[in-house]
Amino acid sequence: QVQLAESGGGEARPGGSLRLSCAASGRVPMSYSMGWFRQAPGKEREFVAIIPTSSQTTCYGDSVKGRFTISRDSAKKTRYLEMNNLKPEDTALYYCAKFKTQGVIDPLHRADQEQYGAWGQGTQVTVSE
Repeated sequence: QVQLAESGGGEARPGGSLRLSCAASGRVPMSYSMGWFRQAPGKEREFVAIIPTSSQTTCYGDSVKGRFTISRDSAKKTRYLEMNNLKPEDTALYYCAKFKTQGVIDPLHRADQEQYGAWGQGTQVTVSE
């Protein structure tokens, strides 16, 4: 059973930066795609980014494109979400999640929460003056 643990959340000012980490206990081969989602109070959970297998490219939600970067360190079994130029609307609980299936994924499924089978507990990000 894979367990995911996010860290790196905290408070930042608008325009600031944070880097979130997602560490996996248990083996999560690089053949699994991993994603980041977020949920703000009173809103539905929203797709942020996905880092697929090496044969596919990363993908970002429209609201974070150009500001956030998803990456991985295979040796450390850790995925990262580098968040730059933060805005108050980025305030949310951020989750990492593991795709249910290995290998190449259908691009239509990458933002579909039902396609993810393991989730972390989330890390809070608050952006304010």
